[in-house]
Amino acid sequence: MAETTTQDRRERELQVAREEGRWLSDDEHEAIEQQHQQRIVQGRRDSATRNKLIILSGVCVLIPPLWPVALGLTLYLLFPKSVTRIGLVAGLILGAMGVLMMTLLAFLTVWLINLIF
Repeated sequence: MAETTTQDRRERELQVAREEGRWLSDDEHEAIEQQHQQRIVQGRRDSATRNKLIILSGVCVLIPPLWPVALGLTLYLLFPKSVTRIGLVAGLILGAMGVLMMTLLAFLTVWLINLIF
């Protein structure tokens, strides 16, 4: 097992050396290995999160009042970047509308109080 790992590492180093046109220093090798390990860890996290969302959407499908949540989770699982952007824009619009409505209601309340008194 250790020989296979060492062989794989050497092959990656040779590939990087061919791409770079030079041999990399030990610090550069460590940085590349660290980036590789971070990508592996992030991939595992993403996979675990995806599995949890799949299970949650399955549970939501079984409970009829939660069908809109299941639809949202399904869309997020199918199109994560697009749904995130749409959700961000919708959240900003709803927040702005909430502030606008609160301001409008405050002015309306002050106007009604002045009208009564």
